[in-house]
Amino acid sequence: MKKLILIAFVIWSVFIFTGCSKSGNGELVGVQSRPKWRESQPYGMVFVRKGSFNIGPSDQDPSTAGIPTKTVSQEAFWVDDTEITNNEYRQFVYWVKDSIARKMLGDQYPEFLTTEDREGNPVDPPTINWREKIDWNDPDYQMAMQDLYIPENERFFGKKEVDPRKLVYEYWWIDLHQAAQRSNSYNFKTQQYEGNVYNAEGELVPITNRSSFIMQDQVHVYPDTLAWIRDFTYSYNEPLATRYFWHPGFDDYPVVGVTWKQALAFCNWRTKIQNDYLTSKKEATLQAYRLPTEVEWEYAARGGKEFSMYPWGGYYTRDDKGVFLANFKPLRGNYVEDGGIATMKVGSYDPNEYGIYDMSGNVAEWTETAYDEAGYNYYGDLNPTFTYNARADEPAVMKRKVIRGGSWKDIASFVQVSTRNFEYQDTTKSYIGFRCVRSTFGQDF
Repeated sequence: MKKLILIAFVIWSVFIFTGCSKSGNGELVGVQSRPKWRESQPYGMVFVRKGSFNIGPSDQDPSTAGIPTKTVSQEAFWVDDTEITNNEYRQFVYWVKDSIARKMLGDQYPEFLTTEDREGNPVDPPTINWREKIDWNDPDYQMAMQDLYIPENERFFGKKEVDPRKLVYEYWWIDLHQAAQRSNSYNFKTQQYEGNVYNAEGELVPITNRSSFIMQDQVHVYPDTLAWIRDFTYSYNEPLATRYFWHPGFDDYPVVGVTWKQALAFCNWRTKIQNDYLTSKKEATLQAYRLPTEVEWEYAARGGKEFSMYPWGGYYTRDDKGVFLANFKPLRGNYVEDGGIATMKVGSYDPNEYGIYDMSGNVAEWTETAYDEAGYNYYGDLNPTFTYNARADEPAVMKRKVIRGGSWKDIASFVQVSTRNFEYQDTTKSYIGFRCVRSTFGQDF
């Protein structure tokens, strides 16, 4: 009997202590059994620590006339160590091509779509089965994908090729800026939204529910290779127009001929493939890849050298041996003096103190920031930026986006870290590319 009482007491004690441990014995201990998180270094990115600096030209910069400066503080972030290359962007293009092809094939060949999950539950709508291999030379497959190819009456010399005009990336995102407006807040008394929101078509419509903040876009992803000819009158750039993006010899060169919206679509896709992989491994998903803000770009470009005119420090474009330190247009048009004549392979010059390459020259880079000459006057001083995704029917002045860094065809003043310039979000240039950034998760490496 005593043994039974003792056993019962032990069992009751275990129940009491284990049951109370989940509630912290009545103490405030937070939610237990949360997954541990340790952010690893993303492939091809470097870490930029948080800090403060003066955005704009310094007192030592001779081009300070009429240009304001502003002290700002910037949170830490990850940034690509080089500009996005042709081969990296080609991965995006191929993914879009393959996804469209698999959807077309799925109409006749069910194996290209996944209709059930691992437990046998139906998947609606069906998702793409990436494990199934596509034989692009199979006549039956080609017939099923005929809408993906250039029409016969448009083919050059009868060559059957995938139509780059059909390569469209469709994606959705949540417009947090519209959701954050007080006029668009949820009214708990009436239990409904009372504001209005611009939908994906640019129309101002009443908010029906929180799904009204979900925006959609469709972006043609193939680069504009003809920009090489369009940008330069009376220049023979046809070889670059026909070979720069697809030839293996240019794989490690920065991608050009992409619009601001194509760069945004690339960032969304990069986020998607990363999160899809982490989800398959049952790991926590990541924050989005995106374009850098203007301030993030300048902060990263300076490499910790607050008063420097260039990423490498100092006030000159040559080192102590007279060698140029970036790919730009020196000596009034002597393009080859710096080692290149147009774009060069990424990382051809030494990185700055943060380990970031080509922040001056090679190609100018899109930022997410909308351009305004007076932007410094109203920017906040904490993680400052000014974003605006202009609608197609809005005037051109609303479509200006900040580009930074200067390019292979610019003179030295354009490759200074404080120089601002702009281009329209729907235009393509043979001298503008981009790189991505990613916010951190509360860690300081």
